[in-house]
Amino acid sequence: MLAFVSRRLLATIPVLVMVAVVVFAILRFSPGDPAIIMAGDGATPERIVQIRQTMGLDQPVIKQFFIWGGKLLQGDLGTSLMSGVPVTKLIGQRLEPSLSLAVLTLVFTLIVAIPLGVLAAWRQGKLLDRAVMGFSVLGFSVPVFVTGYVLIWLFAIKLGWFNVQGYSPLDKGFWPYLHRLILPSLALSTVYVALIARITRTSVIEVMGEDFIRTARSKGLGETGVLLGHALRNAAVPIATVVGLGIALLISGVVVTESVFNIPGLGRLVVEAVLARDYPVIQGLTLFFAFVYVFINLVVDCAYTVFDPRIRY
Repeated sequence: MLAFVSRRLLATIPVLVMVAVVVFAILRFSPGDPAIIMAGDGATPERIVQIRQTMGLDQPVIKQFFIWGGKLLQGDLGTSLMSGVPVTKLIGQRLEPSLSLAVLTLVFTLIVAIPLGVLAAWRQGKLLDRAVMGFSVLGFSVPVFVTGYVLIWLFAIKLGWFNVQGYSPLDKGFWPYLHRLILPSLALSTVYVALIARITRTSVIEVMGEDFIRTARSKGLGETGVLLGHALRNAAVPIATVVGLGIALLISGVVVTESVFNIPGLGRLVVEAVLARDYPVIQGLTLFFAFVYVFINLVVDCAYTVFDPRIRY
């Protein structure tokens, strides 16, 4: 296992390098001059030239990349053009809301989606199965921001159970912190509950036709033991794969959800940086999200050996 993890960690290096090259190239060749943006509307040409020299934008693109890459290896993601704050500090300031939203969404998704998928497989072709499949279609069809606004209208405006928008840090109390995250998590989790419930149902149905399931039943094992102890465990590998792949959707969903619910997380920071053409922040956030996604895939690969002992690397 240690050798496999080491190989996977080494394999992530070329991936992150390619991401860095692509992000650097796209931002450098996109319309707009960072020096003009940073200088402001009323800046003189001399001031713009001075800023361009300070930022190194007057250097060849290749040299700019190696200078930026050298700083990146030292953990320096640059400094925001708009606020003058280091990008690493901005990410640290915005990390808690996004991480809290993502973790709560994943926990809620797994608690709801996997039992729904197992029950739908158990009652294949019955009313419960059709209801779960109908919910899956609805969950994929309705955009996250529409779900968010519906939840705000119903639970915040009409019923008054939750706040319309905003975020409360954990250090101000656990209940206010959790209370502000419930609606955003529900809105964001609809897509993932639909996805994972559907995959769980399909995987469990495939396993239920195997010989060892019939053997377990012939030995007198109850239906609950068959479903949880045998079917679900052997169907866990494709479920874990979908959970890992869903992280990419979760990252994009966080951007939309944080904008709808006015949560000051990384998603909102992405929107602000794009609107302001704040190149260092965009680069830093893209690399950070890429690292998170690669790390999640590594965790999923390692989980395969736990769910299925036949898998060896």
